[in-house]
Amino acid sequence: MEGINITVNKVGALKDIALVRVRGYVDTTTSPELQKTLSNSINGAVSQFIIDLGAVNYVSSAGWGVFVGEIRDLREKGGDLKFIQMTPEVMEVFEMLEFNRILTCYDSLEEAIFDFDYCRGLDLKAASNSFSDTLAVQTATAKRTAVAAEVPPPTTHPKIEMAGTPRSSMYARHRSVDDSELPLTEKIKKLALESPAIGPWSIKKLLYSPRFGYTKIGYFKLRSVMRKLGLDSKAKRYRYFRSR
Repeated sequence: MEGINITVNKVGALKDIALVRVRGYVDTTTSPELQKTLSNSINGAVSQFIIDLGAVNYVSSAGWGVFVGEIRDLREKGGDLKFIQMTPEVMEVFEMLEFNRILTCYDSLEEAIFDFDYCRGLDLKAASNSFSDTLAVQTATAKRTAVAAEVPPPTTHPKIEMAGTPRSSMYARHRSVDDSELPLTEKIKKLALESPAIGPWSIKKLLYSPRFGYTKIGYFKLRSVMRKLGLDSKAKRYRYFRSR
């Protein structure tokens, strides 16, 4: 049975976000190594962490304790800790233990970096990731669509809500029905149109907001609905965006 393998790299516009990639499993025997890695980075003045759990098959209570134990001190220092690419098995336990109430997970590295850098007011063009390019493509497409329809295009960098998710002005000008009264599928479609780069986790968080009437839906149920709508991948959401 494999143990744990951990690598740390710096990402973000200022290269000050620690990307911690974990492979294997995190339990009582392996969590001390993870704790040591995080502590060494924190002692080195790092306060922003992205934890990649895409190659982790299991996280025990001891493993979750490592993350939860650090989050308060990090936030007091103005930092944070975010997860990306959880496997379905790990995500299920994450939600069951309700850690999603205090910790944030994203579907991609780009989303997590964007959240950190945008919320800190940094120049996204300097970021060493593709998310700013994605926004440029999205904005250029929206401009072409807007010109054809003779309506003003959305701004390049829309306002950020909650976990760093962009809110476009595309719908703000044409809302005849309150968003909270829309059917679930229409709420999902609207969010996909406003920002096709965001994934299910960010959509789930936005649905549970005043704008959408605090719509509650489980992660896996949301993935199932998005699959039926043909919006379960970023490429599909961009095709849907371009088709409207």
